[in-house]
Amino acid sequence: MSEKKPKKSATQDFLYESDIPNNRHNFDRIWALLKKEYPNAKPSLNYSNPLELLVATVLSAQSTDVQINRVTEKLFHKYRTAEDYANADLRELEIDVYSTGFYKNKAKNIKAVAQLIVENYNGKVPDTMEELVSLPGVGRKTANIVLARAFGIIEGIAVDTHVKRVSRRLGFTKNSDPDKIEQDLISLARKQDLDSISMTLIYHGRKVCQARKPKCSSCVVNQLCPSSIIFMNP
Repeated sequence: MSEKKPKKSATQDFLYESDIPNNRHNFDRIWALLKKEYPNAKPSLNYSNPLELLVATVLSAQSTDVQINRVTEKLFHKYRTAEDYANADLRELEIDVYSTGFYKNKAKNIKAVAQLIVENYNGKVPDTMEELVSLPGVGRKTANIVLARAFGIIEGIAVDTHVKRVSRRLGFTKNSDPDKIEQDLISLARKQDLDSISMTLIYHGRKVCQARKPKCSSCVVNQLCPSSIIFMNP
């Protein structure tokens, strides 16, 4: 007699993602609904120039925009140029960004980034993907945000934890690597939508498609989302 396997919960089914089918054919319909639901999806980080945006985005990892804005309100008055960050005392900079979490690594990266910007780019934040991702602690996510918001250059889609989660739940990608998820989304979307896709999915991830308890019953795309079946019908 074969051993009976324990029944997995709805949450476990989702976490394993073994039951989420490819849903790429529904991208256009889902995107139209999400755009209508979040017509003004924009970043909420405060900044006034490319350097401030770069610093704020580096600090935003594993933190909230609200918290980052609290920190940068003082930080941007204290450090106004790349030279200021490059010449900063590392321990003092750590204290300045302490409340953002992972402060040692963030402070180290910001100082190192600033030093390279001063040495290689005359103190100005570079405006190409290749140059940005060559900076310490700057990946495609951060580079995409800086290029789009500071320079109006649309290279791709910034993939954070919300974009990753929502994209996988919607069946747009099976990948877990952010760069591969970005390419999967780019292959589905129109170029003019690339800039707004990230923030729209982030908004949806924060408000509805949350990590532990997604609000599928009130989700505007639940009829088109393969994961909603798992959560709504355990």
